[in-house]
Amino acid sequence: MAAVTPLWWMIGVSVGSAGAVAALPGMESSREVVLGMLAPLAGAAATWILVVRTYASRPAALTPLMVAAFGGKLVFFGAYVTVMLAVLELRPVPFVVSFTTYFIALHVFEALRLQRLFARRAPAA
Repeated sequence: MAAVTPLWWMIGVSVGSAGAVAALPGMESSREVVLGMLAPLAGAAATWILVVRTYASRPAALTPLMVAAFGGKLVFFGAYVTVMLAVLELRPVPFVVSFTTYFIALHVFEALRLQRLFARRAPAA
């Protein structure tokens, strides 16, 4: 159950912060902020779920999974940004700032939580 808690933190803080920024008076970029948050959150959440399930059952399979997830995210994020900017014609600066901020913040959070997850199973030195 403890492995599920980081997922809820990612979702809660991301949705809450995007909602708070979008609700600011005079905010004309609320659409860009919310859409800039969605893909990084989806990528981090999907990775976290896959990592936790794989690590619990087959820890040796984690590295190949992470490599495959990296490749999948590379394609997904490239397509997502292209669709958002070229098809939906979002304003580039607020979208890219939002996307980049959530991407970095969620990956740092995920890395810290992975470190804690791995430390639980590490043999005592």
